[in-house]
Amino acid sequence: MSKIIKSEADWKAELTPEQYKITRQGGTERAFTGPYWDAKDKGVYNCRCCGSPLFSSETKYDSGSGWPSFYQPLEAHAVGERQDNSLLSRRTEVVCAQCDAHLGHVFPDGPKPTGLRYCINGASLHLAKDED
Repeated sequence: MSKIIKSEADWKAELTPEQYKITRQGGTERAFTGPYWDAKDKGVYNCRCCGSPLFSSETKYDSGSGWPSFYQPLEAHAVGERQDNSLLSRRTEVVCAQCDAHLGHVFPDGPKPTGLRYCINGASLHLAKDED
């Protein structure tokens, strides 16, 4: 599948200012303020920018961090990782593999079975709820 590439003007036209700042400029929403940090709905969390499926509600858990947290992506190839040396620390940035949207970071302090915590900005996601 080929990468989705758009101009900055196109991204700005499609996203809210907060979504643009987070997904296209690597920003972060304040803890406990974004959508989905405490959501319990079942479904698939898709990329806000391109709609690619990223995470399942089945792997979402309450990390206490104030951001939606997952212990694994929906598919291994759904997200990419990059080293992030900003904020005077080494972190691993998580991006959408399809459009390179900044999603958040992954940390090695999550629950079993992976031991990973994908700490994701809610503004970078869109929940497609399961139908009952």
